[in-house]
Amino acid sequence: MDTNDPLDFEVEDDLLKCPPINNKRKKIIGLDDLLKDHYIEQDKLLEKRNKQKKKAKTKAKKIESSYDDEDSKEARLTRIVEKCHNQLTAFGEEQEIPPWGVKVFGDKKAFPPLDSPDLGSCNLLQSFLNNKLNSMVELTADKGDIFLEGLLVNGWLSKLAYLCGHVEKTVAIWAFNTMLYSSKEELRNSSSDFWCAILSSEKEVDQAPVKVDWFPEYMDIRRALDIYGFLFKFSSSAKPNNLDSDIEGPPQNIRAWIRCVTACCLIRSKKAIFSTVEAEEIVEIIICLFLDRQFQGLLVLLNDCMEAIVNYFTDQEWCSSCENIAKFIACRVSKDLNCIQTIECISEASSRCKQLRSAVAYQTLLSCFDGVNSGEEILRSLTQINFKDKNCDFYNMYIHLVLTENWVLSNSLIEDNPVIYEMFSLYLQHCSTLISATNLRSYASKVRHRASYLLHFSIYK
Repeated sequence: MDTNDPLDFEVEDDLLKCPPINNKRKKIIGLDDLLKDHYIEQDKLLEKRNKQKKKAKTKAKKIESSYDDEDSKEARLTRIVEKCHNQLTAFGEEQEIPPWGVKVFGDKKAFPPLDSPDLGSCNLLQSFLNNKLNSMVELTADKGDIFLEGLLVNGWLSKLAYLCGHVEKTVAIWAFNTMLYSSKEELRNSSSDFWCAILSSEKEVDQAPVKVDWFPEYMDIRRALDIYGFLFKFSSSAKPNNLDSDIEGPPQNIRAWIRCVTACCLIRSKKAIFSTVEAEEIVEIIICLFLDRQFQGLLVLLNDCMEAIVNYFTDQEWCSSCENIAKFIACRVSKDLNCIQTIECISEASSRCKQLRSAVAYQTLLSCFDGVNSGEEILRSLTQINFKDKNCDFYNMYIHLVLTENWVLSNSLIEDNPVIYEMFSLYLQHCSTLISATNLRSYASKVRHRASYLLHFSIYK
């Protein structure tokens, strides 16, 4: 046994074993090996980049193909829509219906000056000048208009008129011109309140009357409208360029004008300011104002004025005046949506307004049909319409239906005429049953629905 050999227990214990000696020598890396490894790494990097580019191209192709699919779907949808449009056109080409509305104001004229040379000599101003307290305020005759403006704005001018029981001619004319031609809103409103208060005192029974030396006449009212640019001889037209013109329209003084006309009409029992013919023209003017879309914010004032001027006529005057007004409106307003708006602007609040509404509708219908002279002939022409004719104009039929409805249903006298009522019911039955629900021509459904409603809720109620 060699003395250098391990003992038995040393062989069995792993911890006491000596690690084997590595007799291999480390390999020396040369420059060629490094260069080779570099080229290998470069090839791997290039291959990796190529794979990334390939993936990006594949992804782009997928996105492009999805866009192509969307484009093809859009093109297919466009073709379907065009096909449906062509089919609808085959049923009846859609009409371009212009909206209602007429420009009844043109270019304004220069407003007259508000200076009144006689104002300084009026008794009201002289009483202030001669008062001993005038030494404190130093009021002079040449500043009389400024002093009266202060009284007007603060409401003292009307109070002084009630206390004195008198309004002088110079003061009345000055306040009237200030109302219609002043550019200051405060003065316009105050002078309008003054004149409305003075005129309303004329209709009060219990109130002490105020003596007014001067009242406006119709020519004063009409001259103001002419200065505002009102077109007294306008012709109703629904052309779009009329509605979109650059004309500014009436001045803000038109509010005071409407209020003044209303107040003048309310004192008919005490003083008739307008003649019958002049009152007829005022009704025609108010209806024309309703046709101007710029007056949509003044509908309350216009309705009040319409009610007042309609009630201005006596019972003996009204029948002939109502027919004259209706004939004028029927000749002036075009047979489109404007004539419907003309009917609808006349309220049904009173029996006279209903009568005027019916008369305007009737005269408009007479002007729509050549050679027709009575209501029975109108209804006979309407019931003979061939609804299945491709040339049937449902737009005009809708206008005729609305006009006939207002002519028949707004006139209480027609209820005593069973022939007219039966012919009207037959016409409604034709409109509601002979027009198919699949008829897609312009205004066909409106005619059918309106006739059905009238038949069930107005005729058979």
